[in-house]
Amino acid sequence: MNALNVLGTPLQPCSYDPLTGFFRDGCCHTDAQDQGTHVVCARMTQVFLDFSRDQGNDLMTPRPEYRFAGLKPGDRWCLCALRWREALVAGRAPPVYLQSTHHKALEVVGLAQLQAHAAD
Repeated sequence: MNALNVLGTPLQPCSYDPLTGFFRDGCCHTDAQDQGTHVVCARMTQVFLDFSRDQGNDLMTPRPEYRFAGLKPGDRWCLCALRWREALVAGRAPPVYLQSTHHKALEVVGLAQLQAHAAD
């Protein structure tokens, strides 16, 4: 996949440990099957993980049936663009890796908002 990031350059990997991405290929690639648009590469914080859990998406609890060990602060993960925007509005958005965030995120969040939370 020759995807671009939000900066207009080739999309860089987000994380191989834990293995992230809708396709579990380490990158925040997306296509029409990705209903959640998992395109924002973010560094998990406890504040965000608690927020996500409170919104009904517990990313911390291991789910062995899906080969998911659960996330902890410091892990990188491809988040749904809408969830990241919800966290932004709530003041709980985690830091973002711009070079690893798919350009499709710009359909949901502005570049300036992402840059204000850049970790890279």
